[in-house]
Amino acid sequence: MKIGTQNQAFFPEGILAKFQYIKNMGFDGFEIDGKLLVNNLAEVKAAIAETGLPVISACGGYDGWIGDFIEERRLNGLQQIAAILRALAEVGAKGIVVPAAWGMFTYRLPPMTSPRSVAGDRLAVSSSLKFLDGIAADTGTKIFLEPLNRYQDHMINLLSDARRYIEENQLHHTQIIGDFYHMSIEEDDISAALHQHRDLLGHVHIADNHRYQPGSGSLDFARHFNQLKQDGYDGYAVYECRVRAADPAKAYQDSLDYLRTLR
Repeated sequence: MKIGTQNQAFFPEGILAKFQYIKNMGFDGFEIDGKLLVNNLAEVKAAIAETGLPVISACGGYDGWIGDFIEERRLNGLQQIAAILRALAEVGAKGIVVPAAWGMFTYRLPPMTSPRSVAGDRLAVSSSLKFLDGIAADTGTKIFLEPLNRYQDHMINLLSDARRYIEENQLHHTQIIGDFYHMSIEEDDISAALHQHRDLLGHVHIADNHRYQPGSGSLDFARHFNQLKQDGYDGYAVYECRVRAADPAKAYQDSLDYLRTLR
């Protein structure tokens, strides 16, 4: 299993310097912001060629959720995601991470009454996914549909929720991403959920239970990584976390060194 990372505030700002830094830390790949990729495609290609560090996937970098309440924003987001998928194809990356929405509404905090029906939610998300699945087919990429926790999204919280969308809409270029942080809130057992949905699991995000760097909290990474290995998962586990430490660069390196002993 390969380990990748998203950007961190302590990484260099320049694209080539960023790629060099990530490679020197010992990461196997970079999950890039979609807007950074699209707006700097030639420079990203050059950084990949010089360092040999691949872009694995994209996360973020677009405006408008696939399940957005505002139709104009949803449609705008779809066009931006399509552009990111085309750019990902140009650098040989796998695909883009896409949740239904983030921070738009939750049943767990007031007003607790959604402005749209459950049927309306399903229609919007399904329509978006069918469109993006077609773009993914054309570009040879994947959509990684991400369940978020109940406080950040009200539509897709469990891996089984994502599976339902994929199966009901007969999506052939959409897979599930399992995020350890969200799963620690929503799933009864992280390893059991990873195993149950192993046939559709295409990508993994990692953070500890409190969203900080792996190894600094209470999650059993050895158990969950072992489950992934037993199930033959050969994709990436990508850091999506904050860093809590006086020396964030050292803490990040220590965390990676720890996980590399488990993979």
